[in-house]
Amino acid sequence: MKNLVLLGGGYGNMRVLLRLLPNNLPEDVQITLVDRTPFHSLKTEFYALAAGTVPDQEVRVSYPEHERLKMVYGEVVEINRDKKMVVLANDIEIPYDDVVIGLGCEDKYHGVPGADEFTLSIQTIGRSRETFNKLCGLPSGSVVGIVGAGLSGIELASELRESRPDLRIKLFDRSPRILRDFPERLSNFVKKWFDTHNVEVISNSNITKVEPTVLHNHEETIEVDAVVWTAGIQPVAPVRNMDTETDSIGRVMLTQYHNLPEDESVYVVGDCAALPYAPSAQVAEEQAEQIVEVLHARWKGKELPETMPEIKLKGFLGSLGKKQGFAYLADRTVTGRIARLLKSGVLWMYKWHNG
Repeated sequence: MKNLVLLGGGYGNMRVLLRLLPNNLPEDVQITLVDRTPFHSLKTEFYALAAGTVPDQEVRVSYPEHERLKMVYGEVVEINRDKKMVVLANDIEIPYDDVVIGLGCEDKYHGVPGADEFTLSIQTIGRSRETFNKLCGLPSGSVVGIVGAGLSGIELASELRESRPDLRIKLFDRSPRILRDFPERLSNFVKKWFDTHNVEVISNSNITKVEPTVLHNHEETIEVDAVVWTAGIQPVAPVRNMDTETDSIGRVMLTQYHNLPEDESVYVVGDCAALPYAPSAQVAEEQAEQIVEVLHARWKGKELPETMPEIKLKGFLGSLGKKQGFAYLADRTVTGRIARLLKSGVLWMYKWHNG
């Protein structure tokens, strides 16, 4: 019996499971899924969990059940390619014939002193819970700094404004305008929402140091009661420690078949993969579709296609609280209530298909 090991139960490996189970898994293959938690977490919704606008159970989806799916819960510390073995923190060793690494990412602090020690995070469900506990417990009038005005920072800032209208929120953006790589109309809509709802956007910022109650922006010091870091990501340590080629930010270089160039039994999906796209759930799912095709071909001894199809993305959706949103779809900008309904609909469909 071959053992297909899936490391991490994120969007990529959930799509692998969805395509292989219940009836598309060869009789001589079993699956071992390794994750910290006994459920799939909806990472795209962690901002709402941290802000306190959705309960914990709203950002979970159960894993499928199957007689040849084995669940192992633990922290991955090493992927030993020489032994074809995954090592967990409790010294459990899991052998594999093929492995799909979908362990996701962690915050990247860019060498900013104090950022690791004194900031909150929404990278995992556990850390998002901690962030909620801190933000929910702040006295009225407290100042919350959010460092990073990408999609995560924007959604957290807007959701927190609706959850805690009594807080002062400062959103720090390195760019001259929010979402600078997208049409100015989109940026203007988001900025106007923040202006209307008293979220202070600090453009052209450069956080140089973080202290327990102080942020240093350029030469200015800003008093804060809590700071959430959403200003960059990097692959998790077990992936960074792999002896293989990576790009400039530590993501693993892959062949067009999504495996290591020197090891066709090791695939990487999602945030750890060096792809010409920004990390997202959509990218991970599209990758997973192709990985399943490649696995099936190799299991059956078939030739792989000379070239794999180009991954085509539909765009992205973002929320501004529960009533407004923004989207960039097929090179078109959509804003307002319609964009928010689109995002809610996509989330509902995802839960329906996976739950």
